[in-house]
Amino acid sequence: MSSQFNYCQSALNVIEIEAAAITQLGQYIDTTFTAACELLIACKGKVIVTGMGKSGHIANKIAATLASTGTPAFFVHPGEASHGDLGMIEREDVVIALSNSGESDEILALYPVLTRLSIPIIAITGNTNSTMAREASVSLCVKVDKEACPLGLAPTSSTTATLVMGDAIAVSLLEAKGFTANDFALSHPGGSLGRKLLLRISDIMHKGDGIPSVQQNETISDALLEVSRKGLGMTAVTNADKLVGIFTDGDLRRILDARIDIHQTPISAVMTERCVTINEHILAAEALAVMESKKVNGLIVVNEQQEPVGAFNMHDLLRAGVL
Repeated sequence: MSSQFNYCQSALNVIEIEAAAITQLGQYIDTTFTAACELLIACKGKVIVTGMGKSGHIANKIAATLASTGTPAFFVHPGEASHGDLGMIEREDVVIALSNSGESDEILALYPVLTRLSIPIIAITGNTNSTMAREASVSLCVKVDKEACPLGLAPTSSTTATLVMGDAIAVSLLEAKGFTANDFALSHPGGSLGRKLLLRISDIMHKGDGIPSVQQNETISDALLEVSRKGLGMTAVTNADKLVGIFTDGDLRRILDARIDIHQTPISAVMTERCVTINEHILAAEALAVMESKKVNGLIVVNEQQEPVGAFNMHDLLRAGVL
């Protein structure tokens, strides 16, 4: 029987029904949506998002989205709240309560306490005539024509619509607050965006004895030994501690073709002068862009006096997760 069932058509039906549910949300974006956002913008405490069952899973995700986009928020289970977790909620907070029916007993049990504390409640329900909607400070409608479940029992379209309404709130607040990519990175330091926006060259460069460096009067063979010891595929060439050039694996290939005596020739004769350098305060992502544009695999980091203070290559960027 399973081989004859059209799984693809069933999936397409679900997508069509849920897409229609999202599309019709536009009719509910009005002055009440603005009022809800203004309550949240004015909130001096935290945003508490709560919901029971499937609405609870959606509430958890909405809280996470708010928190990561500049609005401090967390999820509180309504059942646990009635048994002590209400202590997490303070007078300066705002509560967002989710329930498709708008008649969740666990959430309605919290209303009297929240009202006594003068905590604003934003209800997101599929029934604007429900108890939760009527007794809330602001009520947002997420009513859908039908669930994607053919039995009309499993929350599908309704949870999708609620999730999208939560995203609409989060993004509206993000834009109203002028939340930037740098702000986002601060709350996502472990993610790839955080690494790209927060990591500086000073965090990953080799320092001190780890910097490959030879004096300009040393021989090519001395420089080769330094390149091998430090393992960065290059070495800085200095004069009185100031950078005067760089010698890389690429330079080595060129001198071998020229049959130069590496034991007698000073490195200054074959080094690359006026080499590309950066300072240690530059973002690692910016350094990567410089390396790609100049087609180099490593860079020497210098201070204002043009003294080498660090070195790194593409492998360091790769290990740091910038690439």
